[in-house]
Amino acid sequence: MGRVSPLPPPGPLRTLAYATLVNTVGAGLWLGGGALYLTRDVGLSATSVGAGLTVAGLVGLSASVPLGALADRSDPRTLRAVLQVGQAVAALAYLLVGSFPAFLAVAVPEALLATGNLAVRAALVAAVGGPDGRVHAFATLRAVANLGITVGTALAGIALAVDTHRAYQVLVVGNAATYLLSAALLLRLPPQPATDGARRTPGAPRRGGRGGPLRDGRFLAVSGASAVLSTHVTVLVLVVPLWTVDRAGAPPPVVSAVLLANTVLTVLLAVRLSRGAERAARKLRRAGLVLAAATPLYAATAAMPVLPAVVLLLVATAVWTVGDLWHGAAGAGLAYDLAPPGAIGAYQGADGLLAGLAQALGRGLLTLLVLGGGPVGWLVLGVVFAAAGLAAPALTRRAVANRPAPQAQPAGVPG
Repeated sequence: MGRVSPLPPPGPLRTLAYATLVNTVGAGLWLGGGALYLTRDVGLSATSVGAGLTVAGLVGLSASVPLGALADRSDPRTLRAVLQVGQAVAALAYLLVGSFPAFLAVAVPEALLATGNLAVRAALVAAVGGPDGRVHAFATLRAVANLGITVGTALAGIALAVDTHRAYQVLVVGNAATYLLSAALLLRLPPQPATDGARRTPGAPRRGGRGGPLRDGRFLAVSGASAVLSTHVTVLVLVVPLWTVDRAGAPPPVVSAVLLANTVLTVLLAVRLSRGAERAARKLRRAGLVLAAATPLYAATAAMPVLPAVVLLLVATAVWTVGDLWHGAAGAGLAYDLAPPGAIGAYQGADGLLAGLAQALGRGLLTLLVLGGGPVGWLVLGVVFAAAGLAAPALTRRAVANRPAPQAQPAGVPG
């Protein structure tokens, strides 16, 4: 009988999973209630909150590569724990926000810590999972993270239902506490040795040259194709909810059902669909084609009665989730495998930088394309996803050809 729990067997990966679960419960708390805390309790306008988060998010991307590189030169376990303590301080600082400048002064350093922490997390996952198990570890932690966010969002609903100053304060403090507890769990892992130089043959060239990953054009091309596909996150959490209510004519509770379907499928399938990631370039191509196949299903709901439209929305979301999960496993596999052994954190940071830029730009562009273009907009989006997926194998072969000769062919190479 297969395992039902998303938690892995006892060992370092389970400890990391517990730390992730606690951390993402806090993330769910803030995702579910942070915006209303800032508007209803602090008194900022929705426009100010949106503008501040956009600015902070773009500035925060600048920390991705430097902190990823730092994780290559130090113990990523300790570095991530330190960053999470910093995030706890930043989370508590929201209690002091009373104006837009104060909000920006908190949101920017918090975004720098959060974005840098993603690159450090990638290096830590690689260290815990090892070369043969890091994609499996990534998929496992993604399933756990979805579970944690769901729990946190549900808990945030309690604070929103009470809707008092004290309830919002408890929400903020609860988010900060999860960072501290997660950091304590991380320190239960064994120390992870630095990768920079430790696993590289003395005198061997480092791929990417002195400029590191940001000058490795062939790696950036593969990562760019993956970044285009990563906008499926924006489509699901922003475009699909608006489309569901405004164009498909479904009642608002259907949005929750659609997002819940994605969450449940992610928890159940993330690890299973990560298998076979040794052919990651082919899987990335498959992800692009599956995401493209879901777009006409979403488009068709605009011309249907409400009940059939709701059923088709759920079917489209199931198809979308499969493409989403294949992209997650394949994108992580390529970002790991195309990086030199001593620069995994830096290359993961560059991969995260491109994905972050794509998603930041995608919020406006995708909303305009799909909601403004209607069903035709969905079909155009499908063509873009298919093109990015189809380009992945050829781009990967070019990136592999740029690797130093002594290194083995990476897992992402199509056979």
